[in-house]
Amino acid sequence: MPTAYDIPEVLDRREGPYGEVVLRRHGDLLQIIANGCFLMDTSDGRSERRLVDAALAALDERPEPRLLIGGLGVGFSLAHAAANARWGRITVVEREPAVIEWHRRGPLSGLSRAALSDARTEIVEADLVAFVNETSATYDALCLDIDNGPGWTVTEDNDGLYEPAGLASCARLLRPGGVLAVWSAEPSPDFEETLRNAGFQHVRTEEIPVARGVPDVVHLGVRPG
Repeated sequence: MPTAYDIPEVLDRREGPYGEVVLRRHGDLLQIIANGCFLMDTSDGRSERRLVDAALAALDERPEPRLLIGGLGVGFSLAHAAANARWGRITVVEREPAVIEWHRRGPLSGLSRAALSDARTEIVEADLVAFVNETSATYDALCLDIDNGPGWTVTEDNDGLYEPAGLASCARLLRPGGVLAVWSAEPSPDFEETLRNAGFQHVRTEEIPVARGVPDVVHLGVRPG
């Protein structure tokens, strides 16, 4: 494990369509930084895996549910979903071409190689907000992990996704009884209320303990139907 005195090594730094994105190595860990904001690393992945499992657990027993994951990140959510034979089509929307390339041919490929070679997996290079508003496809579960939470977005353009209009767009692409699962670095009772006001049912929050500080959480809501 890295110590406080380790200096992170920059493996790649690019100016992407939404600003600077950096891949660093810090000891044994790989880290993604966007516009100077730490997004995630390869230290654990338990909350990203729980994001996928919680969405599946909230679904009924429909066969081969279709999953949409917002954000590729370091690949924990995708790899975990692809390891479960119950999921049908698995679509991941990622807006940073550098992140996609790091998984396909770069340092992150070891985490996602099996998932990317799975016939169920589809990677879409697009901004998730635009994708949600424009796609005609429908899904049984939508797992959002593109920000540090509803109140801590990576870019201002993402704010609307967690407001009533954005949640209505999320509900539109969910099939009846479909599940919205939102990862957050901290609990948000206000967001729970926003989910209810947007028409989602069975709204609840699961906490995932972390080594220090407040727990990560997964906010869950079910589209009526």
